[in-house]
Amino acid sequence: MAKSKTREITLVDEEGAFNTFFKRFTGESADYDFEGVEALRRLLSNEKAKLLHVIKTKKPNSIYSLAKTVKRDFKSVFEDIKLLERFGFIEMIAEKTGKRERLRPILVADTIHINIKI
Repeated sequence: MAKSKTREITLVDEEGAFNTFFKRFTGESADYDFEGVEALRRLLSNEKAKLLHVIKTKKPNSIYSLAKTVKRDFKSVFEDIKLLERFGFIEMIAEKTGKRERLRPILVADTIHINIKI
């Protein structure tokens, strides 16, 4: 059985504004501050939730295939995938097919914990 990987997000109230700290995975000690709450809003959009769901359930073999499945523009899906990769929710696996190389998105984290400290 594969080990569950959890992504932890902590919102901390500092002088009337929330700061956001992300931990890569449970057990890692490094905190990352990614532009506060605005980054969290971008990260947790319905479009990205749908991408994560499709990657988990349909396991597309490329970003192009993912874009076709969700019926969205390739460029916008690519940008969303890069953000999800930056925050450690997915990884891109390079696969060579003939002379071309394609990137296959795979889900890395299977749980998100959001903590709000006031």
